[in-house]
Amino acid sequence: MNKVKLMAVLATAASIVATGAVIAKPGGAGHQRLGFEQIDTDGNGELSRAELDAVKAARFSATDSNGDGQLSLEEISAKGSERAAKRAEKMMKRLDANEDGQLSQDELSSTGREGRMFARLDADKSGAISKQEFEEARKHRHHKKHPKGDAAQTGQN
Repeated sequence: MNKVKLMAVLATAASIVATGAVIAKPGGAGHQRLGFEQIDTDGNGELSRAELDAVKAARFSATDSNGDGQLSLEEISAKGSERAAKRAEKMMKRLDANEDGQLSQDELSSTGREGRMFARLDADKSGAISKQEFEEARKHRHHKKHPKGDAAQTGQN
């Protein structure tokens, strides 16, 4: 990989780590969940760009383990591995019904998220997902990601 591509990849990864989910979704793993009041440091009931930038800066600093103001591939990988390990631990606790420290096929059965997703896709409750149901779900998912007027869809930023 040439230096320009490597720098682009590192810059993109740094941006992802730095910007992250400023207001994280519940149930995720890997970093502290901040409530609105914690981010609204001046207490005015609104989140300013500076307040959101402060959250991003704190997350960047937490990833910048050597404190050099740069994120290396190793630092980004370490933070990703830390988050993955925490998610895996939560998954094990949630799904390991017999508490043997391993997940069997039965423990990963359709009673969980996949089962609920299948049930949602099977709109007519026939026990199978038709091509029409599949396409409807795909269309719905696309609209959720790119609502009308979204800058990503119109090409504007």
